[in-house]
Amino acid sequence: MENRKIKLSILDQSIVSKGVGVSEALQQTVEIARLGDLLGYTRFWVSEHHNIAAIAGSAPEVLMVKLADATRHIRIGSGGIMLPNHSALKVAENFRLLEALFPGRIDLGIGRAPGGDRLTSYLLNPSNEFSDEGYEQQLDYLQLFFTDTASSEHGRILAIPQATTAPMQWMLSSSSGGSSKLAARYGMGLAVAKFINGHAQPDMVADYKAAFIPSAQFPEPAALVAIMVLCADTEEKAAQMRKLLDYRFVQMEKGNFDAMGPYEEIRDYVFSPPEQARIKANAGRVISGTPEHVKAELTKLATDFDVEEIVVTTMTTSFEDRKRSFELLAEAFALQPASEQVAR
Repeated sequence: MENRKIKLSILDQSIVSKGVGVSEALQQTVEIARLGDLLGYTRFWVSEHHNIAAIAGSAPEVLMVKLADATRHIRIGSGGIMLPNHSALKVAENFRLLEALFPGRIDLGIGRAPGGDRLTSYLLNPSNEFSDEGYEQQLDYLQLFFTDTASSEHGRILAIPQATTAPMQWMLSSSSGGSSKLAARYGMGLAVAKFINGHAQPDMVADYKAAFIPSAQFPEPAALVAIMVLCADTEEKAAQMRKLLDYRFVQMEKGNFDAMGPYEEIRDYVFSPPEQARIKANAGRVISGTPEHVKAELTKLATDFDVEEIVVTTMTTSFEDRKRSFELLAEAFALQPASEQVAR
């Protein structure tokens, strides 16, 4: 199992750093997608967040049009669409339109978290019941719309446009039970969000595979793990990136979501004992270091969870550090550039 070929993918959140405008942050996301496409990453997902000024990504389905048009081979997806914030029909139509524009390249990653605070989630969808039953009903509707089997006493209800293919559906889950069970029931792929819950365990994938019901999209279970990764040329640089990320985590847990500056602004910051405890609690969300170390840790993660794909998200204030991290990972895992894949 240790010799398995591991696929790498990217999740990007369009982070707004101090001194970087929203337009520039979004353009950086586009540039990272192009880089991932050239380096041989499998997919590129963007997130949905609301009422958080430091994250520009609020509408994945809109941003995905730009990303898919700017790339040629890499799959483009949502990581994810927070389904309770939306109408199931509108989500189906948005992603059918994307699939019609870019056939065979669209992923629909689905989650149930608000992507922000509960009030904002309610304002996005005033009919949101914040209940398990309501969420499962939306999932039921989504399947009906994607298979053209939705109807009422007035006749059929079609999700337009009528595309010949459908986006691949992935269920995002950060803990055992709940969403991972739904992924198995609906025959979806499972994306374990270890970058959100560092304590997520391999039994999530094992239970999902054991309960999986085959679907037209996934005849067999498919799972991946998403984790934060900071990869640098030197241990010193990796340590600096890690301290800045730890500082960001601490600030976010205090309710401070403001844009952050470079490492130099927090170089001399000393974490208090309570902050050190929180950093320790979050340690499982991140892998950092030089390429050799990061590759070993990611390979172990893939083996432990019995997956063949890892999605990496790199939260840094430096765009150059972000790009370099993805380049080093691609080199460490000997990813095959898209042009070489086509040639074969």
